[in-house]
Amino acid sequence: MKDLQQTLGYSFENTALLENALTHSSCANESRGRLNSNERLEFLGDSILGMVVADYLYRTHPELPEGELTRTRASLVCEESLVEVAKLWNLGAYLRLGRGEESGGGRTRPSIQADAVEAVLAAVYLDGGIGSARKIIQHFILSREAAVVHAGRDYKTALQELVQRESGQVLKYCLTGEEGPDHDKRFFVTVELNGKPVGSGQGHSKKLAEQMAAKAAFQKLNG
Repeated sequence: MKDLQQTLGYSFENTALLENALTHSSCANESRGRLNSNERLEFLGDSILGMVVADYLYRTHPELPEGELTRTRASLVCEESLVEVAKLWNLGAYLRLGRGEESGGGRTRPSIQADAVEAVLAAVYLDGGIGSARKIIQHFILSREAAVVHAGRDYKTALQELVQRESGQVLKYCLTGEEGPDHDKRFFVTVELNGKPVGSGQGHSKKLAEQMAAKAAFQKLNG
């Protein structure tokens, strides 16, 4: 579990909390009372995650109405989003499962992985407080917030339509760099218009970095 703590960027004072967070009910049931499942931690983690995300969105997006805030929060805390986090953490490798769940592919089951992410967040909160949990949520979940907020708009298409108002305009997206380990890679992209840079962006995927570069260029050229 040292590798997991290193990935999280957090070291537990009470590692029993982390062990509890990784214990699925199937394993707890087979232990005949020796182990507790992570279900109670999952309950707590769900509330912590929702509160931190809601607080962040409220403070950073005063322009968004309640409906958009709700949609964005739901996208960030949904099962699909949490499974992506679980993959970044390689969480499946650390889960403690019962024999039946193990043989049935439980380590890759989306619901189990998503629940475990919430349980781990709760364990961090109980061990180190809300500040520690908030840092992890910001790094692994809120880092994708820009993409979710602007999911309804394809800035690459919008930029292309903007520059095509004049003939002979050429857009080109250039990967200018990347950094970080494979499980937490960050890409940097610059978009050029007729060979001159007009916007840059970054993201956890090349596609997101291109969208962020296109957004910056669109806002600059349409300003």
